[in-house]
Amino acid sequence: MSDPRTDRAPTDGIDYVAVERSPEFVELKRTQRSFVFPLAIAFLLWYFVYVLLSSFAVEFMSQRVWGDITVGLLFGLGQFVTTFAITMAYVSFANRKLDPKAEALRARLEHEASS
Repeated sequence: MSDPRTDRAPTDGIDYVAVERSPEFVELKRTQRSFVFPLAIAFLLWYFVYVLLSSFAVEFMSQRVWGDITVGLLFGLGQFVTTFAITMAYVSFANRKLDPKAEALRARLEHEASS
């Protein structure tokens, strides 16, 4: 039986632990987290407000806005809209901020591996 601590995939000469600790990678993670964490917290708060209102403010959520459309239905649909908006914002952010940094890091690693 083989020892999983010594059976490792070839790394092509790249020290991935060192890469993870490199200033470029640390900056890439910081940039990504500075966008993702606040947005995730805001969305979770919005979601829990919706759940709490639907549980404890039934009269408010069942108010008709137009025809059979209620406040609760609008809030529920707002959850879907928010999800798509966050996804589009993240894709745009990643394309502008994360991808160039990741590509530069990858290019540097490929250059070092081929040297």
